[in-house]
Amino acid sequence: MAGLHQKLEMRQGQSLVMTPQLQQAIKLLQLSNIELTAFVEEELEKNPLLERDERAEEPETVQLKEEGSRKELELDGSAHAEAADAVDADADVLNTSDSKADMAGTDPGMSANWTSASRGGSFDDGDYDAAANASREKSLPEHLHDQLTLAGLEPVARMIAAHLIDLADDDGYMRADLDEVAARLGVERGAVESALATLHGFEPAGILARDLPECLALQLKDRDRLDPAMAKLLDHLDRLAKHDYAALQSICGVDADDLDDMIAELRALTPKPGLAYGVDNSRAIEPDVFVRENPDGSWRIELNTDTLPRVLVNQSYAAEISAVARSEADKTFVTECAQNASWLVKSLDQRARTILKVASEIVRQQDLFMAKGVAFLRPLNLKTVADAIEMHESTVSRVTSNKYVATPRGLFELKYFFTSAIPSAGGGEAHSAEAVRFRVKALIDCETLDDIMSDDALVERLRAEGIDIARRTVAKYREAMNIPSSIQRRRMLKRAS
Repeated sequence: MAGLHQKLEMRQGQSLVMTPQLQQAIKLLQLSNIELTAFVEEELEKNPLLERDERAEEPETVQLKEEGSRKELELDGSAHAEAADAVDADADVLNTSDSKADMAGTDPGMSANWTSASRGGSFDDGDYDAAANASREKSLPEHLHDQLTLAGLEPVARMIAAHLIDLADDDGYMRADLDEVAARLGVERGAVESALATLHGFEPAGILARDLPECLALQLKDRDRLDPAMAKLLDHLDRLAKHDYAALQSICGVDADDLDDMIAELRALTPKPGLAYGVDNSRAIEPDVFVRENPDGSWRIELNTDTLPRVLVNQSYAAEISAVARSEADKTFVTECAQNASWLVKSLDQRARTILKVASEIVRQQDLFMAKGVAFLRPLNLKTVADAIEMHESTVSRVTSNKYVATPRGLFELKYFFTSAIPSAGGGEAHSAEAVRFRVKALIDCETLDDIMSDDALVERLRAEGIDIARRTVAKYREAMNIPSSIQRRRMLKRAS
């Protein structure tokens, strides 16, 4: 047995050093524009060498051109010779020592063009208008607190009621456990129930109910329509959802006409009374990318520069404070500020280019969807896009997180275009899962009372159209779209006829 001994060895290898700046750059990729703006605002406050850039730059265009069967992206005009790859785990460490004042990647008009595979009609080429959700003058809690002020309750009861109002959700429900509320406030459960009963008399009717039956009951009581038959109907809303009208007639003790009238009354009520009031911090989704059709049938891809922060490095101020810095600590501070500012400007530019590059490839892959609609959505995964633009899959995943694109077909999250493949029954091109879901819904929407299709019948119809799909998959898609079973649909159509 050989003895133990020590020796020195030299080995050569490669490894990626995840510096804090590189980690932050990776994080920037998955931030939404709102989160990115908040991050840049913090940097502007911390770094005296950073300032907002209000300059207008010449448009930078990305075009897709055909060379036989080969397609490639090129940057025209004043663009660099090659597009900057996204920062990722396998990216190079960013050079933060460059003192050049680059503008963040918010170039107006940054776009991509190519001819679509097929013209599917003309689309409106006007600007996308993402108007913010209009909130009402008062939120629901404010409206309820105003009524509480005029209710004339004793101090303890008023305190309990105010706490219950604060527990209401956006729909207007109070879903907290009353025993827990009583224990938290140090009062008896009866006092909480009494305060809640008072709040149930506030406007809008049905507010602060603990579940849907109670919400509807409060509204019916306000209309003086809560009779015993209606109360029994509220106790069996599950049967109403299944359209089991025969059982409901027996339970409520009414005939078909009376049951129709009762159901009509329920439909006139508001299941979520709180939504009539403004919701705090409500905001419309702003698209990150625009897709518009050119007159020649090509697609133009543009970044939404209005929502992107633009910053630059103030080189003159950097030179000024560098000249007066005396101590090593001051010099180090100035150097770090300059490096961080330069890094942020480059990272923002790189992020914008990466989003444009990924979005351009997605639109190229899904150009039939843009031209003809969801029925022509192709199967697509992260690897396909990543390989096409020579990026890592995780980069594409980060870029498509919380990013939205405004298309002639509507506003979609970028991840919407990544769908699994459903094989073709004839061995041809696979079908997108989203397109198959759309087809299932279209078939069901065309049903008549004499032609209600079960899940098995839907499978046969789809296979006749070249879609090889299992029954359980059809059932899963149907349930995900909140479409009732064939038995329930038959009852609905029979009731409506």
